[in-house]
Amino acid sequence: MIILSATDLSLHFGTVTVLENISFSINEGDRLGVIGVNGAGKTSLFRILTGEYTADSGAVYISKGKSIGILEQNADLSKEVGGESALEHMYLAFPKLLQAEKRLADLEKELSHRTDTGSESYIRLTSEFSDLNVSFAADGGQYFRGKCKSILAKMGFDDNMMALPVTKLSGGQRTRLALARLLASEPDILMLDEPTNHLDVETIQWLETFLAAYKNTVMVISHDRYFLDRVTNKTLHIERQSAKLYNGNYTTAQKLREEAREADLKKYNLQQKEIARVEAMIEQQRRWGQEHNFVTIRAKENYIKHMDKVEKPADELKSIRLAFQNAPAGGNDVIIADNLSKNFGDKVIFEKLSFLIQRGERVFFAGPNGCGKSTLMKLIVGKESATSGTVELGTNIKAAYYDQENQNLDEKATVLDELWNAYPNLTEYNIRSTLALFLFAYEDTQKLVADLSGGERARLTLAKLILSKVNLLILDEPTNHLDIASREALEHALSAFEGTIVCVSHDRYFIEKLATKIIEILPPDFPTSTFVFTPASYDANIYEAYRAQRELLFSPEAAMQAEESPAPATTSSKEDYLQKKKEAADKRKNERQLVAYKKEIEQLEAELVTVTDELYGDAASDYIRAAELDERKTVIEDRLLQLYELTEE
Repeated sequence: MIILSATDLSLHFGTVTVLENISFSINEGDRLGVIGVNGAGKTSLFRILTGEYTADSGAVYISKGKSIGILEQNADLSKEVGGESALEHMYLAFPKLLQAEKRLADLEKELSHRTDTGSESYIRLTSEFSDLNVSFAADGGQYFRGKCKSILAKMGFDDNMMALPVTKLSGGQRTRLALARLLASEPDILMLDEPTNHLDVETIQWLETFLAAYKNTVMVISHDRYFLDRVTNKTLHIERQSAKLYNGNYTTAQKLREEAREADLKKYNLQQKEIARVEAMIEQQRRWGQEHNFVTIRAKENYIKHMDKVEKPADELKSIRLAFQNAPAGGNDVIIADNLSKNFGDKVIFEKLSFLIQRGERVFFAGPNGCGKSTLMKLIVGKESATSGTVELGTNIKAAYYDQENQNLDEKATVLDELWNAYPNLTEYNIRSTLALFLFAYEDTQKLVADLSGGERARLTLAKLILSKVNLLILDEPTNHLDIASREALEHALSAFEGTIVCVSHDRYFIEKLATKIIEILPPDFPTSTFVFTPASYDANIYEAYRAQRELLFSPEAAMQAEESPAPATTSSKEDYLQKKKEAADKRKNERQLVAYKKEIEQLEAELVTVTDELYGDAASDYIRAAELDERKTVIEDRLLQLYELTEE
């Protein structure tokens, strides 16, 4: 059943056409990915659908009674925030339940003080309390607070962050809070504009699982190809102010789009070949100049005139073009880190990192937000100092650094001057030609850096990077703010780069294409500082292989095996020290695992209550839903038994 449709939508800002004749429809339960280059009009389309913008023409249909919830790209909570904490802000997603909860508390208080138990007013209040209590429970009143806390925890909020006033949260934390609140409210149509911004990989993976199982309709704008492939089942591609709907996720849609373009181009070329053949025949008939030849000429001209012309498919949109310049190869050992630690005040970011990166490797650093990946990149290039330990570059290593925040730009300079100041020996022609490769038109080169969008700043930083002759690239989130076409161009350029690459990225598609090794920075309280993964073959799906290996190593079963392994006999004071250190680390690991088990038990027990209530309530007459619930109930019960045993052990 169609839940939302758009017919011939057009939008103009002055003389600029943003969207033209956009038509598409989606059904209940669809998960639609909306893609296109930066500036294609994706966000404008969302704002038309929600009513924030009024289309110049066309119509939007939304099924009666269906609710819409939207997360904007840079969510602003300032209009909604009072003095409440982050967790209290989550509760505001359930105004009816909060109102009912307050009314129940008032009724309970009033009834407890009444002595006229047989009066009409007392019976009326008792009836209201009973009815409201039933509806409150049916609407999830007993679980919504736990649900809010659980979702916030999945978004990376610990108990301290949940208790913080919203006004004290950073911009990224506010965005995650806005997303968490929206997910908790479960609207009929969930609209997300770049939801993976400000999320680490673990949270993105949880969000993917949540959305894949989401029973309602999802529309998502994203440049994260891995995310789109795992979440969506339809794709709307906006290009040159028009849009086309494809069945399938991002990868499927791109394949269908390319096949359709090739088929259209083949039809066009065949028709042009036929037209050329007929025109040559007409020219030959004209040279002969006989009367019957003119009859043939008219017939052939009418044939061409009435031919159903096939339009030539539009050329692919221009994307950035880049190729990194290589410096002569340096030593075989490129980066040597030994017992590297970094603190900010009393806060330990990471400690005792030791690793060796060799020539030609493409190493990606992984780990949750706050584990120190960006700080490590700054340590390597000398923009930060280590608290202890050392990190050194090898012999004849020349490095270039891409800063995810683009802080190496002069806000007061023009685009042209920013690049020219970095390379004063180049001619203006060379500078403008380089900027043109990064899609800066002539008039764009006169813009101030301060006025550039995030995508433009990223492109300017990359333009500065490719002109430097280096044999080591250190990249911190280089795909941030880049659209899909620009990400692909960067992937191709980095694949052709002959030097060494060290990179931090949350873009799993990007990692999959380039990485030869993944180093995960582990929290300071872990027994080891890093988890290093090198695939057996570079042809393997390295990211998936890394995730699988990581889950094996950090699973509860692996922890139990480590516990059961016999300790080596101590033969010296050094070995005794190391053994005690290992035992202390194992104890900390066991304590963390116990907390994790108890948390999972709490969540599963709450879910079991919900599933059981629905199974013997609303789903009692729906055998399909009842079967699903019964299967889920069995899975939960089995896992709970396993967890109870593990907790006892």
